[in-house]
Amino acid sequence: MALKDGIYQIGLIDMRELLIVSIIELEKSLICLPNPKSQYKVLLSINLQKLKKNTTLVCLLVQKDIIHACAKEATKSIIKELGEDYFAILADESADITHNEQMSLCLRYVDKKGDIVERFLSVVHVVDTITLALKKEIYSLLAEYSLSPSKIRGQGYDGASNMKGESNGLKNLILKETTSAYYVHCFAHQFQLTLVAVSKKSIDCGWLFEIHTKLLNAIGVSCKRKEMLREAQAQKVSQEFDADQLESGKGLNQELSLGRPGDTSSRSHCKLIVNVISLYHVIREVLDKIGDASSSSDDRLKADVVAYSLESFDFIFMIHLMKTIFDVENDLNNALQRKVQDIVNAMSLVTLTRRRLQEVGDNGWEPLLSSVITFCEKNCIEAPNMEDVYIPTVFVAIIDLQLQELKNRFDEVSMDLLVYMASLSPIDDFKSFDKEKIITLAKLYPSEFSSVELVRLGDQLDKYIYNMKKDDIFQGLKDLK
Repeated sequence: MALKDGIYQIGLIDMRELLIVSIIELEKSLICLPNPKSQYKVLLSINLQKLKKNTTLVCLLVQKDIIHACAKEATKSIIKELGEDYFAILADESADITHNEQMSLCLRYVDKKGDIVERFLSVVHVVDTITLALKKEIYSLLAEYSLSPSKIRGQGYDGASNMKGESNGLKNLILKETTSAYYVHCFAHQFQLTLVAVSKKSIDCGWLFEIHTKLLNAIGVSCKRKEMLREAQAQKVSQEFDADQLESGKGLNQELSLGRPGDTSSRSHCKLIVNVISLYHVIREVLDKIGDASSSSDDRLKADVVAYSLESFDFIFMIHLMKTIFDVENDLNNALQRKVQDIVNAMSLVTLTRRRLQEVGDNGWEPLLSSVITFCEKNCIEAPNMEDVYIPTVFVAIIDLQLQELKNRFDEVSMDLLVYMASLSPIDDFKSFDKEKIITLAKLYPSEFSSVELVRLGDQLDKYIYNMKKDDIFQGLKDLK
């Protein structure tokens, strides 16, 4: 029986070993019988020896009973480890193979050793995934294990509306009853979801990603077509070398590919956009070859449709606009992906990214349009007459959508919580320590800090930082590992 990611995994061999261990323990207990020569003891001992050799555990009922017993013991151990301390809840729902909705619940808390742990608690069937039904099931599970909702100090769910909705979301229902149960969504995941939200809300942005999908289907459908892309790319590099248009050197002129991006990975979308721009001439050439060489009229039609879209000014404009947005957000994206996180730096990057994006919205139209027209001229794409009245509605709309998503997903409460907590970090001789921020953090937990305690907290923090800076254990600390 092994604990992996908070979930106990039990195999057939594990159950057999568990049963044998139980048999051995039972044999040891026979020694304690009043009459060592008891006939029952002899018979029982013989049967136990046979059981160790012959047991196969192929009966499903026996297997289920053992698994159920192990689950109860594991859960009992988790509840004992938690004790009367505070905890956060992590919940998610998903349909199983029989299309029944199931909800899993995990606990996150600090154990007696001071380590942050996450423990899987249970999976339950939910009739409906509406907010009230989920809340009812969560509270029922907590009550089953004698855990009080008043001890909840954090909530972690995905970005679904029934979970994090501002008006009727699960987070708000629990927050109304337990005012210190703050909801914090994984910031890296939130950032990736901004791409999904914008692509769904903007027809033009969604159209661009749809063209990318058709392009990948047209070229990546077979190894032969991928090879055509590689050969065309190699030929282009060779021609540019001969014309002294490229520099040679280690790491230069690497082969580029058109990998399929992940639904919620802005980094993979950014890479695809950059590669499409870099390989634009090569891609058009390969699509023409596919259209000419394919024996299937359906394949020729697909290649022609993609080629026609790629040769439009709308496509060139949209792909350069999204590249501009991704370039602005690149530093924030990279910071949020790091395993070792500098919270203060990451939160400042959120604010900086908003400002830079707003700057692009205010003053980025002319530079973007100039780069788009230059690209069109280089690749013989017809651009509209810019002397006519041209209102950049798409440009403004997508920038505004991106700004709104960043604002909605990175709310001030979650950001402030993390920044305040970072003030307690002992790294670099308590460089981040800020007494006022810690006092503000304490005010967010009124049930833990009374008005009298808040008055005394300032003096206590002064003593705390004085003693910590004098303690040799914390001198020159660079991380918390």
